[in-house]
Amino acid sequence: MQYEIAFLRGDKAGMDRVAAQSEGKVGAEDWIADLEGSTLAYSGHLRAARLMTHRAMDLAQEAGDQEREAQYEAGAAVREALFGNRLGASRSATAALELSKGRDVEYGAALALALAGDSTRSEALANDLEQRFPQGTLVQFNYVPTVRALAALNRGKPSNAIELLEVARPYELGFAGNDDVALIGSLYPAYVRGMAYLAQRQGAQAAGDFQKILDHRGIVFADPIGALAHLQLGRAFALGGNKAKAREAYRNFLMLWKDADPDISVLKRAKAEYAKLQ
Repeated sequence: MQYEIAFLRGDKAGMDRVAAQSEGKVGAEDWIADLEGSTLAYSGHLRAARLMTHRAMDLAQEAGDQEREAQYEAGAAVREALFGNRLGASRSATAALELSKGRDVEYGAALALALAGDSTRSEALANDLEQRFPQGTLVQFNYVPTVRALAALNRGKPSNAIELLEVARPYELGFAGNDDVALIGSLYPAYVRGMAYLAQRQGAQAAGDFQKILDHRGIVFADPIGALAHLQLGRAFALGGNKAKAREAYRNFLMLWKDADPDISVLKRAKAEYAKLQ
């Protein structure tokens, strides 16, 4: 909690202080290392994030906690997919599932695969989750609808995706509460709904969902959609013809990623789109 609060305040020294306090503490060091990887990725430092996440996985393995190791791998898979590395996402998702079939691992892998365009595998995982957790609120009203909506988007059916996500609306501002993969959060239904509205060329509706993510940083923390929501908001404003607000949203994203790894595909695309708005 101290680390997350320091991140939300932009307190790098505070984050480093908490990280130092976790060193050598089983059950804490790997968790903080994974959070460090996530905060690095949040600002586009993907290569450093990968190294930190691998450190978290190694520490979890040394502690004999295979479930945590798998959760860290699943979280990394989602991150890779969101940033445009489909092959890396698929590899990490597969590796996570080889370690565990736990609820959150399976969801993370399904989400990553769906984001990477692999609807067949992702829907199979969603079906498994639905059958195994019939009374699970997160599963039934967040995880499964999100994965199925992404599959619908992949098939070119954004209206179906929006319809599938309606059941998530009353729940998506609740904290998902994953103990270890803290960064596959609750607001993915809003993010995917925004993507669907973009696909339907409904800029105002898309902007509303991406703004919801930006307005609830305490829930989102360093989930990668917290950074990408700026970019998506820019796309929504551009679609609606509001170039001034679009440029502002793009600038917010590019400022956040000003020192990012230059070869990330989502960054290259963002820069090209921003240039067209000038």
